[in-house]
Amino acid sequence: MAGKKVFFTRRAPEPKGPYSQAVIHDSLLYLSGQIPVDPSTGELVRSTIEEETETVLNNIRIITEEAGANMDCVLRVTCYLADMLDFPRFNEVYEKYFSQYPPARTTIQAARLPLDVQVEMDAIVALPSRKPRHGRPSGSGRPRNK
Repeated sequence: MAGKKVFFTRRAPEPKGPYSQAVIHDSLLYLSGQIPVDPSTGELVRSTIEEETETVLNNIRIITEEAGANMDCVLRVTCYLADMLDFPRFNEVYEKYFSQYPPARTTIQAARLPLDVQVEMDAIVALPSRKPRHGRPSGSGRPRNK
């Protein structure tokens, strides 16, 4: 597809399957679903819904900033919770990241999330007109570990 660029930053968790951290097309950044993986260790965070939500949103923030935008540029977020009873506690953390310009959002309870985490989120972000710092052309794949 013309204009499609795979986006990757080493500051966020590396994808664990055949998908990209994000894809850029027509000045939009499409982030793949993020689960609570600590970007500094690569380890899964298994904790409270608040801590898992914080980790996921931090990963979204890192990818968004590395692409040249900020959290105010997030247009839409889809949130998947393992248990909707956690929604009020999840929402308290979520609100800290989007207090001024909250994006459009859908939140659903999923029957089961990857690795049995409590929360997963994906996002669509509007990018400023300048180029991202770490873009790669389509078809380049993920970087090899060195």
